[in-house]
Amino acid sequence: MADKKIITVIGATGAQGGGLVRAIQADPSGQFQARAVTRDPNSDKAKALAALGAEIVHADIDDAASVDAAFRGAYGAYCVTFFWAHFSAEREMAEAKAMAEAAARENVEHVIWSTLEDVRTFVPLSDESMPTLQGKYKVPHFDGKGASDAYFAQAGAPTTYLLTSFYWENMLYFGMNPKPDGNGRYALTLPIGDARMSGMAAEDIGKCAYSIFKQGKDLIGHHVGVAGDHITGGQMADGLARALGIDVYYNPIEPTAYRALGFPGADDLGNMFQFYRDFEQAFVDARNLNYARHLNPQLLSYHDWVEKNKALIPLT
Repeated sequence: MADKKIITVIGATGAQGGGLVRAIQADPSGQFQARAVTRDPNSDKAKALAALGAEIVHADIDDAASVDAAFRGAYGAYCVTFFWAHFSAEREMAEAKAMAEAAARENVEHVIWSTLEDVRTFVPLSDESMPTLQGKYKVPHFDGKGASDAYFAQAGAPTTYLLTSFYWENMLYFGMNPKPDGNGRYALTLPIGDARMSGMAAEDIGKCAYSIFKQGKDLIGHHVGVAGDHITGGQMADGLARALGIDVYYNPIEPTAYRALGFPGADDLGNMFQFYRDFEQAFVDARNLNYARHLNPQLLSYHDWVEKNKALIPLT
């Protein structure tokens, strides 16, 4: 390990971080070593990463000393936050700031920050077409990340800003799967109208990030957007129908109706989908499929992902 460059991976047992750790450890060139950071080194996910040869390190983002130690001696760091653990944009921003400052203190040579657009640059708080949430956000889980880009620049951390996309896995774990309509058919319900939505397999985010680290430092200071596909709700439903052998149709609803569904985060997600719909071109243009495939030649399209995961997609 002494002659390998260490990449510290925050959120290593999560979707993005886990994909990056697996990509690093699977690389036959062996030029990098993953340092997987977790709050629970004894979890099954942490043990699975250890079995791949990853170094497992305990740290808590709220404990600056532990974050410094996790970054110490590392060449690179992958920084990601998880809004859905606490639903607080303020807390997410505090976590991003802590990581940016720790990376600068420990002289990390290349940071990748997993970010998204600050929707307020498209829809000002004064625009009532989209409700303002948590007092000062339009899409809190986007805005907090986008606003936190500045922390990495202010800290002087040499950062590539990785614009991620909607996870196809949301159909597996987040309740966005097709639902029976009571008439023998299944409805895929999304409030995006006829707009294309940029999405990708979560595992592919980590693979793209690893390719950025391998390229060296040319992308420091740049925003790089990645996606596996740009696809409409109708195309998504058709793909599910073909792969699953059932009658799936697209059920477009208004963002207002989606926000009213009432589950935790429905208002945030309703605003997110409204952003996808109303600013389709800007969102899609920021995520170049050809460049993402250049970074990750094994990049899964939507249809590839559905075929690979069709046995896991719930139908209830």
